[in-house]
Amino acid sequence: MLFRSALLSAGFWALCLLAARLTVVPPESCGADNPEALQVAADNAVAWMIRNQGEDGRYVYLYHADSDTTPNEYNEVRHAGVTMSLYQAAGRLHNGDAFAAADKGMEWMRTNLQRHDAWAALAPGGRRASLGASALMLVSLNERRLATGDTQYDELMHELASFVVALQRDDGGFHIAYDITAGEPDTEGTSRYFPGEALWALALTHEAFPGEDWDQYALRALDFVTLRRDDVENVDFPPLADQWAAYGLSEMVEWGLSDEHINYAERLAARFGLLVRTESQREGSWYGRALRVEDSRASGVGTWAEGLAGLWRVSARDERLSGLKPTIKERLQCVAGILADRQVTEEAAQSYPRPGLAAGAWFKGDETRMDDQQHAFSGILYTLDAIHDNPIRDPAAVLFPRTLQ
Repeated sequence: MLFRSALLSAGFWALCLLAARLTVVPPESCGADNPEALQVAADNAVAWMIRNQGEDGRYVYLYHADSDTTPNEYNEVRHAGVTMSLYQAAGRLHNGDAFAAADKGMEWMRTNLQRHDAWAALAPGGRRASLGASALMLVSLNERRLATGDTQYDELMHELASFVVALQRDDGGFHIAYDITAGEPDTEGTSRYFPGEALWALALTHEAFPGEDWDQYALRALDFVTLRRDDVENVDFPPLADQWAAYGLSEMVEWGLSDEHINYAERLAARFGLLVRTESQREGSWYGRALRVEDSRASGVGTWAEGLAGLWRVSARDERLSGLKPTIKERLQCVAGILADRQVTEEAAQSYPRPGLAAGAWFKGDETRMDDQQHAFSGILYTLDAIHDNPIRDPAAVLFPRTLQ
């Protein structure tokens, strides 16, 4: 009787362990994370962004493969983001076609500027200028300057930075936009990600123009993001998975980060790591996919790679985070490999109504959006830096001599 009870008990616990394995910790699969596969994925994503740009400088915003349609809608924040990534491709991959496309995208933004006092802001329609659009336009111009050494847009960079600062609140956070019609900031609206975009834009601007006090505004923004933003925005599971903040930390690490900033970086790395683990378990088995539901959108997964890449740079340059460097790199390679596996290949694209809108893209159901390619590309690009143990994000050399501008 005792023997039978022991067997039943052992069997019960074996079933419990099996159930835990099936429901709690499905196996992971990280895809093709070798440098060659990642480079191909990056190149194909850049080709998509270049190929799917219109004559007016705008990019294909959204494509529905099932209906073979491109809805007539647009988003200036995402336009600025794609332009930023193309300048990154120009500087890091020495891609002249990417540079030409980025300049075309920049021209569209320049024709949609509004000026007031000492600042300029991106405001298509002329009624409302969002913080995020102008911040990412400023990031784009910083990326262009890094890639070329060209200073022709320095005045515009100062105007855009002045707009960002004009929207900064006393607590270091930011108003979401400027209402041009009313002639005042929007003090009611909110955005979880605009503060991180503004933070990174100001950090880059300080690097471009040291000694002009842009770092003071960036540090105030960093304090807000690290100490107050999650509470102000009522984030349910803090910290918010904000890749823009990670970009900012990686830029500012050489300035000297506080212990609070490093503590935030540790928590942010854990947040991104958890998201990557969950996504990789969708890939690992049929029951992992069933439990974790459908794949996340590439525009989201790509931001995890961007964020981890930024935090990897911090871990490479600040000894307080150095113990996490191998773990961050492992998670980074994993998520980049997942992205590379999910990208539509040239061969697979032939089954789509318009192969040129599918090759190099990432789809969520039947649709792909331009920021799917943007975030996935930038995340993969900077994963390659971690693989090659390169902690410097700037282009290795000036791509286009100023005489060629």
